[in-house]
Amino acid sequence: MPINLPTNLLRNFVAIVETGSMLSASNQVYVTQSALSLQIKRLEDMVQQALFIRDGRRLQLSEAGEILLDYARRLLALHDEAVLAVTSGAYAGSIRVGTIQDFADTILSTLLGQFASLHPEAQIYAKVAGTVELQAMLERDQIDLFIGYAAADDPGALHIAPMAWYGHPDLAGLETVPLAVLEKPCRFREAAIASLEAAGRSYRIAVETPNLSSLRAALEAGLGITCRTSLFLNSETSPLEAGLPALPQVAMIVGRRRGLDRAPAKLAELAINAVRRID
Repeated sequence: MPINLPTNLLRNFVAIVETGSMLSASNQVYVTQSALSLQIKRLEDMVQQALFIRDGRRLQLSEAGEILLDYARRLLALHDEAVLAVTSGAYAGSIRVGTIQDFADTILSTLLGQFASLHPEAQIYAKVAGTVELQAMLERDQIDLFIGYAAADDPGALHIAPMAWYGHPDLAGLETVPLAVLEKPCRFREAAIASLEAAGRSYRIAVETPNLSSLRAALEAGLGITCRTSLFLNSETSPLEAGLPALPQVAMIVGRRRGLDRAPAKLAELAINAVRRID
């Protein structure tokens, strides 16, 4: 009887080779390292050959692994081509999108809804993190695209927005300004501190948090002031009119992995259009 090699095992095998480690591959295919190791063991049992030579923590392809890699890539390409042909272009694969929380709270649901109407069988993995982390994930091929912030003069800028101060007005007049900020690295944290230092204003970090919901809670409780864009606004948050130094502008960007398939490229196109339409 012929051996049937499952495409998910082949896909994860290729991911390990292309990322260089079990850890990186597990982040890319969203399978734990232990599960990924078991999958490779199963694949090796099926072909009755060792696919990797283990040298400590390093993994090197065996001779059999080198041979299988070439066939695996061709089989997966043909498989994906067949799926697209049979489904008349409908996409049933997974797409990995990253976004900062500002966009997750505002445009992400509409964006994913638009995409789902075009490709209802697609599997979406959404990662919410800071722009620096998302850029690093894109470089490591752990996500396909992301929506984030950049400097106002970034060549990929899709929309430019002013930063503004938010918080209780009484706090702006204090001799030492209490700041509520996100953890490093954060473009808005850096802008707030730089503008205060340039103006000779004393400040202290009153609240430091990893997420926007806690930051909003800190502002509503009157614990500190912060700087963000208008995307931070809600019914109880208004920008401060005066009493603090001017802030720079910030660009909104969409980063994309090279060589995206048609469906992920469409999601990136929808994201670009959504960012450009932000008021």
